[in-house]
Amino acid sequence: MQSSALAPALDFAPQLLLKAQGVRVVFFDVDGVLTDGGLYFTQEGEVIKRFNTLDGHGLKLLQKIGITPVVITGRDSAPLRLRLKNLGVVHARFGTEDKKPAAEEFLQTLGLDWSQAAAMGDDWPDLPVMRRAAIACAPANAHAEALAAADYVSQRQGGQGAARDFCDLLLVASGRYASLLESYA
Repeated sequence: MQSSALAPALDFAPQLLLKAQGVRVVFFDVDGVLTDGGLYFTQEGEVIKRFNTLDGHGLKLLQKIGITPVVITGRDSAPLRLRLKNLGVVHARFGTEDKKPAAEEFLQTLGLDWSQAAAMGDDWPDLPVMRRAAIACAPANAHAEALAAADYVSQRQGGQGAARDFCDLLLVASGRYASLLESYA
């Protein structure tokens, strides 16, 4: 007879889990991280973005255990704002290429410091945040400089579950992954 308990299938390197312990906030880029990086335009010029539900659920799980997801992005759009609202992400900065000052403002607002921060990015504008965070991640299709700055590179591409991979790493490092998984048994 099979047990109803769900055993975690994930396995992360111990040094990654150590770097991720104590993370309380995660900075995410959007284009190329939470989306595939493509910009789709309607005939009217409206930008359409494609989001992955795996990534969205990962952000919700982080919030369940008290890790705050923060979005800092160079673009702004109504679909992006709606997606973040639906995910319960309340901390976001739109339309900024200079991401480090924005991240520092969020850290101050949340009463945290860089040692409690994680970051996920895919290109040069993300580097100042990735290099200061306790742990950084990049999707598989990130620019070479973002890959070099990352402590962890997802095997998935941006907008294809890469953010979820990073969320899962943080959940495992927090010690809460198995109990969250069990709640779905």
